[in-house]
Amino acid sequence: MPTISRRRFLSISAAAGVLGSVPLAAWATPAKHPLQSWTGVAMGAAASITLSHPNADSILDRARSELDRLENIFSLYRPHSALFRLNSTGRVDTPPFELLECLGMCGLIHQASNGLFDPTIQPIWQLYAESYANGHAPAPALIKQVLNQTGWHRISITSNQISFTQSGMAITLNGVAQGYIADRIATLLRGAGLTNVLINTGEFSAIGGHPDDKPWAVAINTGSQIKKDAVMLRDNALATSLPNGTFFDQDGLIGHILNPRTGLPAKSRRDSISVTAPKAALADGLTTAMCLMNDLECEMLLKQFPSARLV
Repeated sequence: MPTISRRRFLSISAAAGVLGSVPLAAWATPAKHPLQSWTGVAMGAAASITLSHPNADSILDRARSELDRLENIFSLYRPHSALFRLNSTGRVDTPPFELLECLGMCGLIHQASNGLFDPTIQPIWQLYAESYANGHAPAPALIKQVLNQTGWHRISITSNQISFTQSGMAITLNGVAQGYIADRIATLLRGAGLTNVLINTGEFSAIGGHPDDKPWAVAINTGSQIKKDAVMLRDNALATSLPNGTFFDQDGLIGHILNPRTGLPAKSRRDSISVTAPKAALADGLTTAMCLMNDLECEMLLKQFPSARLV
């Protein structure tokens, strides 16, 4: 069965510049250097880290190692990841702090969205993926049956253990983990004294602005067009969700974002939804929930997070 993953279409627009970082013993004093970027893949999405520093190579190596470590927590498909083990066995003992923190963010957005953001949708998602891989839609009765294996209230979370209280459950963090990983990389690099970095893990986190003393300019591609005005980031984060960015069916009619209340695909009038917030995980989760909301519901959700903005 082909893997169907959440797609993000974002691109960076940034001129060459310099970065003045806080001096550290491990990383040399500031100097003028061209922008350097690492590009690769994180959580199935195109990823990059852009900065200017005399020791850029070693900094980027450290950031890549951290990305790999975080994927070993959040990947749905790596068999040794914490998330894979939770979904396979129904429990994880002594869970990593990062998984607990990310689930805490999930719980916050779940409550604020009246349950429309719900990582326990994974069994329904898997049902759709398997059904369409076999050339047909899932039967309504089967959707209803599998819905009984979902529900945020059926997860038990303590510092010592994460477990499911219902058999057949699984969670996906695809609606928040890319943003969370961007936040963790930003925390790492801020702690190392860097002040002008743009991190892209499928969602964006900006440390400071562009080294040329401008904000980072990030262009948003909705899948059908690139928005005319770039989003300007400085010490801020940006996430974008495409309600119809990926489809289960070959005809491009059944989108990949599912309503946890009904088990049915989202019916959004928007090509894309973009939110800025201090944390990429928050922006990421909000855009996922908003794919299932009308304009008034989106407005009410954002009122609960005054630092978040629809762009």
